[in-house]
Amino acid sequence: MKYSLKNPKLRWAFLIIGFAIILYFFIQINKIIRQLRKEEQIKIELWANAVSRKAHFVDHTAKFFNKLAQEEKIRLQQFITAHQIILSQPLDAELNFYYDFIVNNKSIPVIITDEFNNIQLSQNVEIPQGQKVLVGNLMKRFSQNPPFEYNVSGMKFKLYYSESNVYRNMRETLNYFTQTFLDDLVNNSVFLPVVITDSTETEVIASGNIEEKLIDKENLPQTIRKMKDENGVWTINLPEKPNARIFYRHSKFITALQYYPLVYLLITIFFVWLIFRLFKAMKKSEEDMLWIGMNKETAHQLGTPISALVAWVEYLRLQPENETICQEITKDINRLDMITKRFSQIGTNPELTPINIIPIVEGAMNYLCSRSSKKVIYDINLPKEEEIILPINQCLLEWVLENLSKNAIDAMGGIGTLSLEMSQDNKRVIIDISDTGKGMQKKEFKKIFEAGYTTKERGWGMGLSLAKRIIEEYHHGKIFVKQSVIGKGTTFRIMLKKL
Repeated sequence: MKYSLKNPKLRWAFLIIGFAIILYFFIQINKIIRQLRKEEQIKIELWANAVSRKAHFVDHTAKFFNKLAQEEKIRLQQFITAHQIILSQPLDAELNFYYDFIVNNKSIPVIITDEFNNIQLSQNVEIPQGQKVLVGNLMKRFSQNPPFEYNVSGMKFKLYYSESNVYRNMRETLNYFTQTFLDDLVNNSVFLPVVITDSTETEVIASGNIEEKLIDKENLPQTIRKMKDENGVWTINLPEKPNARIFYRHSKFITALQYYPLVYLLITIFFVWLIFRLFKAMKKSEEDMLWIGMNKETAHQLGTPISALVAWVEYLRLQPENETICQEITKDINRLDMITKRFSQIGTNPELTPINIIPIVEGAMNYLCSRSSKKVIYDINLPKEEEIILPINQCLLEWVLENLSKNAIDAMGGIGTLSLEMSQDNKRVIIDISDTGKGMQKKEFKKIFEAGYTTKERGWGMGLSLAKRIIEEYHHGKIFVKQSVIGKGTTFRIMLKKL
């Protein structure tokens, strides 16, 4: 048994097996994608838990820092109170407690001045030798915090202070924890696109794994909205940024995987379509070869009897009374010779010659009119222009007109009106051929041009298929059914490009 793709059963078997293989791989790929998404979701949960714990630690550190800051302010208030008491009490008063309180301040840098910034007292700070007024770099250092102002016995004092070593170290620690927290958050191992904003969701505090253009002032609201719709929002407290918002999306890898099944499906559809087109092209190629072979053989077979007929006509002309008969027979022989040429040109690249199309159309219709039933009325409407030059093959174009006209006559049952109307615009020439026949349904508009399709009891169904090939493949034009009404008739339209 010879196996070939020409066998329809084998083609279908090939398609079914191919589809089954594609379906199997599609299912397996979906399983892999689901597993990968599950694994990433686990990583996201671990990352989220780590973020929550570190955020809690940072928040706890920030609260401790704020508590330390409050305690230092309280100690400064107590320092001021002790200073006020010492200055307001007699010299013999028992003030050791207050002196001890001032002396025991070993951490907070303090400078007390009068209302003119003359230095009265200093602690935990080095005063440049000879400097008695709080000015210059010393003032710059202590002006970071607003001074405490108070009165003692009608005199005005100012207490300037700077950060203690404990406070400064604590602040550096808090800043470190905050920065590392933000770095870990935005530069996560899961490669999640992350955006951290303030409570108003208008200011970006930090971001990672996301394009800058997506978080600019114009695109930020839309980006946040998409992230919020996908995964919601977290709220954390950061130093000086209470109720900060965290937004995130799935990684680019998982996002891309979400579309992979669709891409795979489209590719599958494309290859199925390609295979279908391949089979169709193979079938068409087989039909073309058969059709071309039949045409060549027909032309060859017609050649011999035509030559014999020509010889017989010359013999008949030897008798003068046969001249009229010879003339008519000669016309038909020329016609047969033209038909032979038509068949011989199928399957080749016919030569297109710029020529006036009006007399060609007129001549073809006149020939048909002289050889048709008198019950068929011809209504020919040609342009008033003397010439319309088109690149055509006269022999093949006449064949198309004859095929369409004969089909029209058959559709009318040999009784009715056959109309031809030619018009033109700037780019093309339009030829409409209409009949008053039985018409056809819309679903047949394309089928009638298929090789082998016919509605006649007798016929090969090749005439309109051949006409379509001549117009569209050889002349690069168009031929189609313009309109058809059941019981009223059909109109075919031919469109040919101008030079």
